[in-house]
Amino acid sequence: MARDTTDQTPVTSVADLTAYLEAGSKPKEKFRIGTEHEKFAFFKADNSPVPYFGEASIQALLNGMAEKSGWEPILDEGNIIGLAEHSGNGAISLEPGGQFELSGAPLENLHQTCKESNQHLAVLREIAEPLGIRFLGIGGSPKWTFDETPRMPKSRYGIMTRYMPKVGTQGLDMMYRTCTIQVNLDFSSEEDMRRKMQVSMKLQPLATALFASSPFTDGKPNGLLSWRGDIWRDTDNQRAGQLPAAFRSNFGFADYVEWALDVPMYFVVRDGHYHDCTHVTFRQFMAGALKGEIAEWQPNMGDWTNHLSTLFPDVRLKRFLEMRGADGGPWRRICALPAFWVGLLYDDEALDAAEALTRGWSYEDVQALRDAVPAQALSAKLGTTSLFDIAREVLAISRAGLKRRNRLNGDGIDESQFLAPLDEVLAKKATLAEDLLALYNGRWNGSVEPVFTEYQY
Repeated sequence: MARDTTDQTPVTSVADLTAYLEAGSKPKEKFRIGTEHEKFAFFKADNSPVPYFGEASIQALLNGMAEKSGWEPILDEGNIIGLAEHSGNGAISLEPGGQFELSGAPLENLHQTCKESNQHLAVLREIAEPLGIRFLGIGGSPKWTFDETPRMPKSRYGIMTRYMPKVGTQGLDMMYRTCTIQVNLDFSSEEDMRRKMQVSMKLQPLATALFASSPFTDGKPNGLLSWRGDIWRDTDNQRAGQLPAAFRSNFGFADYVEWALDVPMYFVVRDGHYHDCTHVTFRQFMAGALKGEIAEWQPNMGDWTNHLSTLFPDVRLKRFLEMRGADGGPWRRICALPAFWVGLLYDDEALDAAEALTRGWSYEDVQALRDAVPAQALSAKLGTTSLFDIAREVLAISRAGLKRRNRLNGDGIDESQFLAPLDEVLAKKATLAEDLLALYNGRWNGSVEPVFTEYQY
């Protein structure tokens, strides 16, 4: 998230919070696709990480991008920590370890999505090249230790860094040493949100498997295919993972609100300054828990919006749904991830088919799959059925959905072309993580250094 929200509208009741989410409902013809992707910045001379400060730095990249794009700088205590497109359609932000993120504009089709990421990377390379900086597109930092990884001067991350070790064993690695691709998708009603939430929550482990690309840590294999997926198994289980309530037949906006109210907060922003609020839940905040601690202690809608952004379920509900299960990856995968989900969720027949396929999957089934996937990827099983076989069926549903959408580019080609990287995974019966391990054990001669050359943007 590039900029934390400021909205002084008072919160007077829990119903206000539910109404905020429900207001995200929109007609199907106004559905959009918002794609986010992160990448690691490194110096091409020695594959070392790029610090925030300095002549060749993250700060210099942001300043260069601001000058080139005309986007508005976002400041935190005087430091540039992101850029915002003036109409609010798109932003550049920093993850805690300097991972560079594009939060794309809400677009009508996947051809636009792919063009957007292509243009972003072209401009970024133009700024980065004179600084000797390149970017790596995989899901986990393959070489740098935690202590070698830079720290970004972003206030919310200082609060999170102090808090994470109190609530899980892998939260700091999540913050500083992982990258993801995500897609944000719309819903038309509470029922539509429920169906999409349930289908996508159940299929999130499949996305983790298909996009697995984080088999290295500290310069060697880590024994996993999606280290990032494993990290999310013990980051902060109060705010991350599966949501049992989402599996209920009557799940709605109010259920998500009730869960969110009892998750500890990270912060509130007052006069541009961040106040650590990790000792209270939003429900306690509404009951006056911060009275006497901060001057403006009453909650507002900006506080609620920011709180929602600090929740990390595998599918996050805001005024849209965020698909959060995938590792980062090479450029073609930036297009493949939204294609996978758009095909499943934006076509009525595809959503019906995906719902029918997953209808019998219980919370316990999906949790077991989620636990198995980081090590086994597509070899994991749901009962007696391999995830590989499920993947073939789900990919066929997605492809049919994209074809029925019939959004064509100038050459008359539909959006299903963007599933090609996933077709390759199924054809080879190997994830990108398994490809990387094969290279490490073969041509790379037991070194992770070549990944910086062969998988750079």
